[in-house]
Amino acid sequence: MAGADAVLCEDSRITSRLYALHGLPTRPFLPYHDHNADRVRPEVLERLRAGAALVLVSDAGTPLISDPGFKLVREAVAAGVPVTTLPGPSSLLAALTLAGLPTDRFHFAGFLPEKTNQRRAALADLARLPSTLVLLEATHRLPAALSDMAEILGARPAAVGRELTKLHEEVRRATLPELAEHYAQVGAPKGEAVVVIGPPAEAPPIAQAEIDAMLRRELEAGLRLAEAVERVTAASGGRRREIYARALALRDQGA
Repeated sequence: MAGADAVLCEDSRITSRLYALHGLPTRPFLPYHDHNADRVRPEVLERLRAGAALVLVSDAGTPLISDPGFKLVREAVAAGVPVTTLPGPSSLLAALTLAGLPTDRFHFAGFLPEKTNQRRAALADLARLPSTLVLLEATHRLPAALSDMAEILGARPAAVGRELTKLHEEVRRATLPELAEHYAQVGAPKGEAVVVIGPPAEAPPIAQAEIDAMLRRELEAGLRLAEAVERVTAASGGRRREIYARALALRDQGA
C-alpha cells in the first residue's frame, strides 16, 4: 500500500485516516464506488495496462465482499494484469467464528431485499438450504427482518453480530423468535449488523404407513410406478430402493 501509485477508495476521508493510523505515506486517493465505477473503470484499466500499481480498498471489511470492485478485478484479469489480495477484517468470517453455530457448510446471502414481500420470498428460498446462513442487514431494518426470519425459518438458533471487528463489537445469541422479540422491544441498533442462522433441524423419518399412503395417492392418480416412486422419494427423503420395493408390494396386493 505504501508503494502504490494511487489508491482506489470509497471515501478518501476514511482511507486517509486509515493511512495516518498506520503511519503510511499519503498516496493519491481516487474515488471508486458504486456510483462512479462504470465511468472510472476504463481509466483505471488503462493505467493498469500502462504498468501502474494501484490499490483497491474499502471503507470497512474486505474489498469485494458486498463492496464494489468485482467488475474491476474481472476486467483486469481479462486484460492480463496481475491481481493479488491482502484480506482485511471481515464481518462475515468474524460473525461465523463468534456465533457458535456450525461452520462446516455455510451460505452467504448478502443483503436481503428491502421490501417485505421480496424479503419473505428470499427467506423462503433460503429455508431449503441444509447449511448455516449468513446475512447482512441494515440495522434500521433489523427488527422487521428478524420478525420475518422467525416466522419463515422458525425457532432456529441464531446470532446477531453488530459492529464486528470494531471498537463497539457486540454479539447476541438466541433463537430467531427471541432475537425478533428483543429488537422489537429495544428498537433498531446503530452500526452494521450480520445475522448468522443455524441450519434446519433434520426432519424425523416418515412412518411406513405414511409412505404407503403417499404411494397409494400417486398410483391412484394414474402415475406410472416409477414416477410415483420418484415423487414419494423426493417428498419423504427416504431411500429410493426401499420405496420402490414397497411400491411393487402395494401394486401386487392391488392396494
